[in-house]
Amino acid sequence: MYKILKKHPELQPFESDFNLRMDRYKAKKKQLLKRGKKLIDFANGHEWYGFHKVKDGWVYREWAPGADQLYLAGDFNSWHWLDTPLTRLENGNWEVTLPGDTLHLGSKVITIVKNGDHLTQHIPTYARRVTQDWSNGSWCCEVWDDLTPYPWTDAEFACDEPPLIYEAHVGMCSEDSRIATYRDFADSVLPHVQELGYNTIQLMAIMEHPFYGSFGYQVSNFFAASSRFGMPEDLKYLVNKAHEMGIRVLLDVVHSHAVGNTLEGLNLFDGTDYQFFHAGGRGDHPAWGTKCFNYDKPEVIHFLLSNLKFWMEEYHFDGFRFDGVTSMLYLDHGLGTNFSSLDMYFTMNTDVESVTYLQLANELIRQVNPKAITIAEDMSGMPGMCEPVEEGGIGFDFRLGMGIPDIWIKLAKDWKDEDWNLGMLWKELTFRNAKTVAYVESHDQALVGDKTMIFRFADAAMYDQMNLDCHTQVIDRAIALHKMTRLLTMAAGGSGYLTFMGNEFGHPEWIDFPRPGNGNSFKYCRRQWSLLHNPNLKFHCLNDFDEDMIKTAKFYHIFDQEWPTLNWIHEDDHTIAFERGGLLFVFNFSPNRSYTDYSIPVSSAADYQVLFSSDDYRYNGFGRVARDPAVPCLTDEEGKHSVRLYLPARTATVLCPTDLLGK
Repeated sequence: MYKILKKHPELQPFESDFNLRMDRYKAKKKQLLKRGKKLIDFANGHEWYGFHKVKDGWVYREWAPGADQLYLAGDFNSWHWLDTPLTRLENGNWEVTLPGDTLHLGSKVITIVKNGDHLTQHIPTYARRVTQDWSNGSWCCEVWDDLTPYPWTDAEFACDEPPLIYEAHVGMCSEDSRIATYRDFADSVLPHVQELGYNTIQLMAIMEHPFYGSFGYQVSNFFAASSRFGMPEDLKYLVNKAHEMGIRVLLDVVHSHAVGNTLEGLNLFDGTDYQFFHAGGRGDHPAWGTKCFNYDKPEVIHFLLSNLKFWMEEYHFDGFRFDGVTSMLYLDHGLGTNFSSLDMYFTMNTDVESVTYLQLANELIRQVNPKAITIAEDMSGMPGMCEPVEEGGIGFDFRLGMGIPDIWIKLAKDWKDEDWNLGMLWKELTFRNAKTVAYVESHDQALVGDKTMIFRFADAAMYDQMNLDCHTQVIDRAIALHKMTRLLTMAAGGSGYLTFMGNEFGHPEWIDFPRPGNGNSFKYCRRQWSLLHNPNLKFHCLNDFDEDMIKTAKFYHIFDQEWPTLNWIHEDDHTIAFERGGLLFVFNFSPNRSYTDYSIPVSSAADYQVLFSSDDYRYNGFGRVARDPAVPCLTDEEGKHSVRLYLPARTATVLCPTDLLGK
C-alpha cells in the first residue's frame, strides 16, 4: 500500500487506481530510460534538434516520421527550398548541415514539408526565436543559438520561502499604449514587486503564441521566448535581475494543449494529425479549439520534458505554474463535472497517460533544480495532486485555490452584505486536500466581460470618487471590502498567496487585448501606474495595505502553521477571528454595526498589541482602532484566555502577543 493511502484512509477504496497509476509511471520510466539513466539524462531534445552551431557551420535536425521529404528555405538560399533538402536518418529524424557562414544569428528560415504531392510550410519545432512580419502578419523562424553565454550573476540565488506570487503579463506592464518589453518589466515593475514584499513573480505569455489576445495560452512555439517583448537576452536580464532582488521566477507553462495553427504551430508538421497529438476527435479540445497532446507517446514526452529542462537551464526559471491541469487529467477535460464525490476522480474518465506525464514532469524538474516549485492550475481537487510521486502522488508542490475567487464573486454578486455566510466562506478558504496558493483574483477574474473585485464593489464610482478626501457610501464600502477580502484570503486560504499585477492597488476595470472588435485599442491592456503614484487618489492607500499585509505574513512566518485555528465565528454579528503564526486576525464584516469590548478567545496568555488595522488612516480608513496601549489578556476561572476589542464595522485587525513582537 502506497503511503498516500495510509495518510488518507478515505482513498483506500481506490487502491487499485493508485496501483495502476504507479505501475504505469514505473513502466513508462522503464520504457524511456536506459539502465542507470535519469530523466535529466533523457530530456535533451533541445540539444540535438533545431539549429546548432558546429565546427564547420550549422546543423539543423527535425523529427518528422510521417513526412516524405523536408527542405529548408530562407534568406540564405533566396527561399529556393529545393536547393536545401534534409537527409532522412533513422527513427523519423531528418538532418542537414550547412557549411561555413551559410547561416548567421537572425537568418530567417522556414521548413517545407512534402507529403506525396502536398507541400506545407512550418516553423521548425525547436525554434528558439520566432518573429512576425507586421506588414503581412506572417511568422518566421530566426536562426538562434547562444554562441556567447549570458553573464549570469545568480549562482548563489535561493528562495526557500512559501510563495507570495505577483502574477504578471510583460506586454501589458506599461501605461503606454504599446506592447511593453522584458526590460520595461525588469526596470520598472520588479522594484515595485520587491518593495511590496512578494518573493515570486509568475510570468504569463512567455512561450511564443500567434494571437496576443490569448493571454499566452495558445502556444505555437514551445522553445521560443515571445519576440513581442524583446530578445532572448532581455528575458535573461529580467530573470537575473529578479534573482538579484531575491525574487524567484516561475514560468506559466502550457503543456495542456497547443494552438491548432499549422504554419506557426506543431499541428500537421509531418503531414499527420497524430505526430504530437491524438488522432481524430480526441486530438481536438472541444472548448478551446486547440490540439491535445498524446502523453503516452515517448517522442511527445521527450519533447515536453526537454521543454521544461530548456526553460530552467537556458533562462534559469525556478519552477512552473502548469496551466490547464484539470483539462489534462480527464478525458472529458473536466467540462461539466462537479467532482462532488471521490469516485469522480477515479473512473474511466481519468486520463491516466496525462497523470503519468505530470508525474514524470515533476520528477524531472526536481532533478534539474531540487529547490524548484511547481503549481497546478486544477479546479477539480484531484487527490494526491501535491503528494510526492514515490508516495503515490502526482508531485506538485501547490495547487491554485480556484474556488476561492468564485466564492468571493458569488458573495459580491448574489448576496447582500448583511447576509454573507461566514461559515460557508471559512469552509471554502480552509477545506483543501493539498497545499494551496490562495487568491481573491488572478488575471482570470479581470478579463473582458468580467470585472476586477474592486470594480464589482465600486463600479462607476471609481471614476469620480477615488479622491483621497472623498468619502461616499459606495466607495468607502469598496475600499473596506477590498482590504478585508485580501487579508482574510491571504491569512486563512492556503500555504501561499497570489495577486495579479495592479490588483494590489485596486486597478479599475477589466483587461481587453487589442483586437478588431475594440479598434485594436490598448486602453484596457496596460497598467495605469499613474493612479498608484497620484498622492491625491486612494490607490496608494490600498497599495500600502497590501505591502504591510505581505510583509507581516513574511516576518511572522504565518505559513509555517499549515492550518489557521478558528477562535470565533458569529453569523449574526458578522464576526470571525482566527490565529495563525502566533498572530490574531479579527474581522467584523457587519456593514453598519460596530462593537465595543467584544470578547475574542485567544490561545496566548500574553497581552496583545495591534500591528495594524484595515481602518488605519494610512489605508484611507477612519482611524478608529488604537494601536496603543496593548490589549490586556483576560483569564477566566477555567483558565481560558480572551481579549476584549473594539471592532468597527467593515474592519479587520491584526494583533500579536507582546512576547512575539518583532520575533
